[in-house]
Amino acid sequence: MIKDSNWRPLPDFLTIKQSTIEGLGLFTTDQIKQGDDLGMTHVFDPRFHDNYLRLPLGAFVNHHEIPNCKAVFCEEDEKLGKVKHIRIVALNDIEKGSEITVKYVINKLDNPNWEHAYETTQ
Repeated sequence: MIKDSNWRPLPDFLTIKQSTIEGLGLFTTDQIKQGDDLGMTHVFDPRFHDNYLRLPLGAFVNHHEIPNCKAVFCEEDEKLGKVKHIRIVALNDIEKGSEITVKYVINKLDNPNWEHAYETTQ
């Protein structure tokens, strides 16, 4: 087991708990400010059917019609350089203990422009 690592599957200000929306959800352990970048949820990889590999942060974000976060499609990461990915950013201040939500569309795999449809739902 690697002991000298500061990699965590989730940022230290988020945790996974039972959701009233669906199954498990992503919850804050601290207050989040409007515009805060919560991190990378998906990384582009053409080997996958929908071209994206979901990361731990993206695995538990539930849909809500009035979300407190939005998905942002990016071509580059400050630390990793050129890498196509999706991040989530806070739309408003989010109180400690709140569930993180994003308005998203599921099962758009038959639409080659699903990324654009996803963006317009934000």
